[in-house]
Amino acid sequence: MKILVCISNVPDTTTKITFTNDNTEFNTAGVQYIVNPYDEIALSKAIELTEGGKGTVTVINVGEAANDPTIRKALAIGADDAVRVNAAPRDAYFVAKQIAEYAKDKDFNIILTGRESIDYNGNQVAAMVGEFLDIPSISIIKKLEVNGDSATLEREIEGGKEVVTVSGKFVASCAEGVAEPKIPNMRGIMSARTKPLVVVDAVEIDVVTKVTKYETPAPRGTVKLVPADQTEQLISLLHSEAKVI
Repeated sequence: MKILVCISNVPDTTTKITFTNDNTEFNTAGVQYIVNPYDEIALSKAIELTEGGKGTVTVINVGEAANDPTIRKALAIGADDAVRVNAAPRDAYFVAKQIAEYAKDKDFNIILTGRESIDYNGNQVAAMVGEFLDIPSISIIKKLEVNGDSATLEREIEGGKEVVTVSGKFVASCAEGVAEPKIPNMRGIMSARTKPLVVVDAVEIDVVTKVTKYETPAPRGTVKLVPADQTEQLISLLHSEAKVI
């Protein structure tokens, strides 16, 4: 079994977000980067599926050389080798196309991603990769079991669960519950230094999106406390100030 896990290099969750160049670019100064947490879940599941010599796990990242420490962490967690597509990840379409171009002749049985990256929260890459490769794509799975050439996946839907069975190659984006994120041990950290990290050139594709402006959320307003027995006042405030009714 050959599994490809797509990982993103994202700002740490405690990062203070600011923008530069007239609010058209993310300010990277002083930002610490980590493996996207949802991608760590996907990676942990891939490692579980291949334990005991059952297969190999390759991680792929679309990014520049500054991403290498994040990729090495994925290797320390347990991936066998890594690939970095040498290009800035300008949007989800670009990233998905680069991953598909790399994977199209590598005969991976399964391609896993996180449900979304915590910087843009787009939930787009997995479906696009499936479309580019013309293989099934299952989004936001909560459970994955593999039996031979088929797999059973579970998704949460409104009011219940959906169970999907797929045969052959597929792409899936993983959410909480698929696996517990693994913490690299000292042996993994040491071995990560010598595991293969191959850098490949990006394929040229048309620019399909352009960021015109970033905006931070509006500051939180003051809180008004209304006594529990003052329902008329509460309704009035919801209508006249909050304007939600």
